[in-house]
Amino acid sequence: MVAMEFNTTFMSDFTIAEQFGPAAVQDTYERVFQQWHDDYRYLTDLVIVLNRKLWGHWENDPDSPFTALYNELWAAANDYALDNLKGAKLDYFLKAVD
Repeated sequence: MVAMEFNTTFMSDFTIAEQFGPAAVQDTYERVFQQWHDDYRYLTDLVIVLNRKLWGHWENDPDSPFTALYNELWAAANDYALDNLKGAKLDYFLKAVD
């Protein structure tokens, strides 16, 4: 298993965005993904953060708009990683998200 220390500030970025509503979370995702989708370590961080945010909101309120939004964003980022990472980069991703 890959030791998981975040290389990014994504967790705090999304936590701050939540204070401004789902549209701000969506905007944060779009900016983060656009800037970092080609960096496999940052992409891995993004997928893990989105997954943790999804589960955190689901535990508090499964019907929250944040739960649905984080599920959608996680699925998109996770699918992108699985479709585009190859070799050692994919191995890193799979070990980190396992």
